[in-house]
Amino acid sequence: MRFIYRCFFVTSHLVWQLALALSLGLVFSSAQAARPMITDDAEIVDAKACQLESWIQSNRGSTEYWALPACNPTGNVELTLGGARLHSSSGPHFRVAVFQGKTVLKALEANGWGLALSVGTAKQRPAGGSAREWYVNAPASFSFRNDSLLLHTNLGWLRDPDTQAHRLTWGLGSTTQLTERSWLIAESFGQNRGKPLYQVGVRHWVVPDRVQIDMTYGDRFGAHSQERWFSIGLRILSAPFLP
Repeated sequence: MRFIYRCFFVTSHLVWQLALALSLGLVFSSAQAARPMITDDAEIVDAKACQLESWIQSNRGSTEYWALPACNPTGNVELTLGGARLHSSSGPHFRVAVFQGKTVLKALEANGWGLALSVGTAKQRPAGGSAREWYVNAPASFSFRNDSLLLHTNLGWLRDPDTQAHRLTWGLGSTTQLTERSWLIAESFGQNRGKPLYQVGVRHWVVPDRVQIDMTYGDRFGAHSQERWFSIGLRILSAPFLP
């Protein structure tokens, strides 16, 4: 896999790659538990609307630049097509292209629960080669206290393009409202092998339901800051405008 599962699954390159896969299969697109969480939620962008999630992530020895546009042209199918560049201080630079489709199976309601399904692929382009990863993820979300506390669980599968191994992926996260516009996020995620990763941060609506900024810190349990990362992101959502 030498690369995917976000800001994710033993070098700084690997953390980025693993974070990517979770990011792909999990973190991409949503209306509530979106960027910067790797653990996805059970929501999608509004019907006939689009969003842009972008962020910079600083790892030990490398920096990632992400842009993930997504649109919901049909009402219940969110399509994401974007990518990233990884600049390493000690190795080759990488590019990655991501495509994902996501649909809601049960809509999330206040004090209720919701379920979604996402399928996607990511292709890395290092110097002199390429690798493609496929994944499936099932995000479930649970609402408490009139949406002021949201819990998210993920269970999925991915195929490692280097070894052709099939791996189980998982995530557990929460978003807790601090003020009218600010939220605390926390999560842990990983695969069925290796120590899990975690991420904590804050999310703030500059313009409610339209413009959001975030900052996070992440690392792997037991890594003693050797795989840590910091990120800062911007998310922009449109009003419905597609025909």
